[in-house]
Amino acid sequence: VQLVESGGGLVQAGGSLRLSCAASGSTFSINAMGWYRQAPGKQRELLAGITSDGGSTNYADSVKGRFTISRDNAKNTTYLQMNSLKPEDTAVYYCMAYTMIGRRYWGQGTQVTVSS
Repeated sequence: VQLVESGGGLVQAGGSLRLSCAASGSTFSINAMGWYRQAPGKQRELLAGITSDGGSTNYADSVKGRFTISRDNAKNTTYLQMNSLKPEDTAVYYCMAYTMIGRRYWGQGTQVTVSS
């Protein structure tokens, strides 16, 4: 499974961005997808997850109500809509695919910078 993130950039506080994660390869093996982020000097943090059919989602408290995870299985793409962005949301954002046999695959990351 290969993952490529896109959609990061520089945005002012209060603004919005939509991240995309395009999957290729053995996409049939993907059971769930997740979005993580890692700020300088901090551990990687799970933000949101979604099941393969999109029927179930979960969010970290830090982003609940502001971020929305979704997926389009026809396009093998998972999205993270980010609204009401804050300077503390600045980080490198990664998507992760979790397969049916328990393997995890990561994208290369996309930088999100929120200016105050």
